[in-house]
Amino acid sequence: MATKKSLEFEDELALKEPQQYKVLLLNDDYSSMDFVVDILMTIFHKSYAEAEIIMIEVHKNQRGLCGVYPYEIAETKVAQVTKIAREQGFPLKAIMEEV
Repeated sequence: MATKKSLEFEDELALKEPQQYKVLLLNDDYSSMDFVVDILMTIFHKSYAEAEIIMIEVHKNQRGLCGVYPYEIAETKVAQVTKIAREQGFPLKAIMEEV
């Protein structure tokens, strides 16, 4: 039989789910639709059809959800978008928001 002390210790060791973050693309007037679709397929592993839907959402609503990830993965994806966009001469911006 477990003692009260050991049960308290087990509760302290209980693992929490990592905090999740939404990664969003923000609309701009310069990044081409093809480039946005390519980013969604390359970085976020979306199908062409999914990428088109998200790209249209970005265009119409000024932002679009790319996915929900733990902090480190979300941070990496935001950095990848920025890096590739700048290399290609586009101002496309990704942000992350806590869920």
